[in-house]
Amino acid sequence: MIVCIAEKPSVGRDIARVRGANPQHDGFLEGNGYCVTWTFGHLCALLDPHEYNEQWKGWNLSSLPMVPARFGIKVTDDKGVQKQFNIIKNLISKADEVINCGDAGQEGELIQRWVYQKAGCKVPVKRLWISSLTEDAIREGFQKLKDQSEYQRLYEAGMMRAIGDWLLGMNATRAYTLRFAKGVGKDRQVLSIGRVQTPTLALIVKRQHEIEHFVPRTYWDLKTQYRDTLFSAQLPVEDDDYAITSLEKGQRLVDSIKDLPLEILSVEKKKGTEFAPRLFDLTSLQVECNKKYSLSADDTLKVVQSLYEKHVTTYPRVDTTYLSDDIYPKVPAILQGIKEYFPQVTPLLPLKADCKKAVGSLPKSKKVFDNKKVTDHHAIIPTGQRPDNLSELERKVYDLVALRFIAAFYPDCEVSNTTVLAKSGEVDFKVTGRQILIQGWRDVFAKEKQEEDAAEEQKILPAFVKGESGSHEPQLQEKTTTPPKYYTEATLLRAMETAGKTVEDEELRDAMKENGIGRPSTRAAIIEKLFQRKYIVRERKSIHATELGVNLIQTIISPLLKSAELTGRWEKKLREIERGGFTAQQFLDELKQMTSEVVYEVKSNKAGMRCPICGRGTIIRGNTRYGCSRWREGCTYAENF
Repeated sequence: MIVCIAEKPSVGRDIARVRGANPQHDGFLEGNGYCVTWTFGHLCALLDPHEYNEQWKGWNLSSLPMVPARFGIKVTDDKGVQKQFNIIKNLISKADEVINCGDAGQEGELIQRWVYQKAGCKVPVKRLWISSLTEDAIREGFQKLKDQSEYQRLYEAGMMRAIGDWLLGMNATRAYTLRFAKGVGKDRQVLSIGRVQTPTLALIVKRQHEIEHFVPRTYWDLKTQYRDTLFSAQLPVEDDDYAITSLEKGQRLVDSIKDLPLEILSVEKKKGTEFAPRLFDLTSLQVECNKKYSLSADDTLKVVQSLYEKHVTTYPRVDTTYLSDDIYPKVPAILQGIKEYFPQVTPLLPLKADCKKAVGSLPKSKKVFDNKKVTDHHAIIPTGQRPDNLSELERKVYDLVALRFIAAFYPDCEVSNTTVLAKSGEVDFKVTGRQILIQGWRDVFAKEKQEEDAAEEQKILPAFVKGESGSHEPQLQEKTTTPPKYYTEATLLRAMETAGKTVEDEELRDAMKENGIGRPSTRAAIIEKLFQRKYIVRERKSIHATELGVNLIQTIISPLLKSAELTGRWEKKLREIERGGFTAQQFLDELKQMTSEVVYEVKSNKAGMRCPICGRGTIIRGNTRYGCSRWREGCTYAENF
């Protein structure tokens, strides 16, 4: 008997149908030599502190750091979970072979492995690795089963992630709560600290601090009107990246050129190409849904997971925007499958498409197909299955995915960019114009792009000629600097992806994903956890840190706990474990060292203690040393860190 274990009941039923295991039993389906069962979430988890050491049951600074000699797992304390686990355990005990049909990713691998370990699995285990739940994809996956040992590094990375979260989360939360939290006993406020959640909160708090302490500055822009065209002055900047920081300077410049002609120095026209938007990974889809429909990252993940389970889109928890080469021959069939719903497909395929013949007619761009950019899974795309019976929200998200996919096979958009340089006296001027020559892929988004294009496209410039000159009207425009904007979920997701750095360029952003904080599959949950713990709140689309959240970040001493960059480096090491460039043992040794350092910093911190000199004040922490809260009253206590 072959036992297949899926990630959830709905996936189990899909696999059972393909394998011919139809008769329903309590917690599994059976037939044709197969038993198909399932997990639902984390059936197993790491042991709680007191299950390693009874002394760790109570919260006490003296018992920290808690570092088990060997980590163990347990079945989650839930009657439904324990019932399903026992069903799985019983099936495994009778199996000749087990097939891991779990979620094809790091977390899915960990969930399944822990179940097999706890169930005492001693038979060979194969791995099913698929990117969609269509019948064809499942059949193809079963033809390409691999030995589970090939995914050992993936499991080790997942295990280290879980251990890392346990070590830092358990120890830092207890240490900071015991040392700095208000209240006593059951009334003590718990300061929840997490490996990813705390640096994410720190990003929000830092941005909020920048906004609240922003001091606006006035500056002036010099422009001039010539032939109904507004030219901008090109001036060397002074301080703070602004060229004119006083009205007097601006007026002097105006006076110096107002009676002089403006001469056209050069007119340069360049044809350019705009490529279609990249296919979606999970983060970019969450960003787009937040911008367009104000969906939270978590809600977007739930919707696209539902689309995956309905077989209309591929696996959602991905961090690449590329497709592997083996997808290219399947593209015509996918397009043919959705042609009825999207008239934009018609130009891409013959009226009576022979899918095999149609392949050669479709472009194969390196910006879409690149095996080197695809690891576990490719970008999110339609499967070609009919998108029937979708909710309104599901339809909106599905359309985003499908239209991006269709646009990838349209011609590039061709534009004409014009740059005109001019001079009046000693002041250089410049104006640029842009015109779309061939819409190309923009035709796919014709309806929604009309207003966008109108705002984006600059007016066509007059036919300027080099050497011409004439009168012009210089003018000063007073402006004021504006503070940074509060994070939205869209911009916060991008900040997590790039470890807090503002990056607009897509290729550069791709390169920085290695050092991002969290994984695409976990970022939504991290943000939701911050909301649940009341560290942040929504104000319309903006995210604000609460007083509780601000106080937590101000309390934390260790840069490790609140630095997005440091946490990003840790994420990179987890990815290196997957690839074999770093060992799990090396990472574990670093984890233990980090944990010890965090606890030591808290224990050795004297802030909040009674002043040893005056006996009335409390010790406060400054930038370089400790002092007394009553220093204004004359207390002289001071001590370096």
